[in-house]
Amino acid sequence: MKRFRPHALVLLTGAAFLAGAAAVAQTSAPAQPAPAQSQAADETKVLARVDGEPITALDLEIAAQDLGDRLPAMAEAQRRDYLIGYVIDLKLGAKAARAAKVDAAPDFERRVAYYRDKVLLDEYLQKEVEKAVTPEAARALYDETVKNLKPEDEVRARHILLENEEDAKKVVARLEAGEDFAKVAGEVSKDPGSAKEGGDLGYFTKDRMVKEFADAAFALEPGKVSAPVKSQFGWHVIKVEDRRVKPLPTFEEVKEQVEAYLARKAQQDLILGLRKDAKIERLDKADSAKPGEKPAEPKKN
Repeated sequence: MKRFRPHALVLLTGAAFLAGAAAVAQTSAPAQPAPAQSQAADETKVLARVDGEPITALDLEIAAQDLGDRLPAMAEAQRRDYLIGYVIDLKLGAKAARAAKVDAAPDFERRVAYYRDKVLLDEYLQKEVEKAVTPEAARALYDETVKNLKPEDEVRARHILLENEEDAKKVVARLEAGEDFAKVAGEVSKDPGSAKEGGDLGYFTKDRMVKEFADAAFALEPGKVSAPVKSQFGWHVIKVEDRRVKPLPTFEEVKEQVEAYLARKAQQDLILGLRKDAKIERLDKADSAKPGEKPAEPKKN
């Protein structure tokens, strides 16, 4: 099971993970876990010792989870060597800190208690995620979301961007005389992003473009070229190449986003449920009153 980090309590709408998902790169399937007995044996395997204190494979796994994105990308053998060195330094530093009585500081035990609570919560959330993020739940959410999505029209268009109407009219005349649109776009378009692609903007829905451009593009039939169109960016000459109903992303294309959504929802539901059932007192409210203001009276049940 993929390990999900706890998320802030922000919940996306059900359709949000589908937006633009067809462009998301595919990720490789996670490796299958080893049998429990073999995995337990691997975790307790001693890989190094520091002043007689063992460092196990499980220590490396915990360190890797803690480092997260800060762990450099490298081959497996190099990664293990890096993590062993990291844990060695960690244990040597901790031993030196104990000798220096760092753990005698007044707030030290409070900080240890905080991190213990954090680790406990992280593990509890992970267990809830493992229950919620199943192949069946992911597929059901995808199917339900796709069922409720309305079809959207798209056009594929090219454009040539000019600084003024006169230049745009000259471009229209060249095109009417039979010159190739992509060739002319590469020569004169002021849009650096699309000029090198022959003015090609790919497929887009109407809401992705400024109104003047979108209205003109969606009024054209495939193969037709517009009269000059003015927008906030300049003057456009537009050619529509194709029209279609926007295809929905496949389940495999959005699987990772669906699972992330389910994980966030499971975490949020758990935390909100815990809050609902707890007696929570905010004692800072009276202190937040401005000078001269009367503190807010507590609400009566």
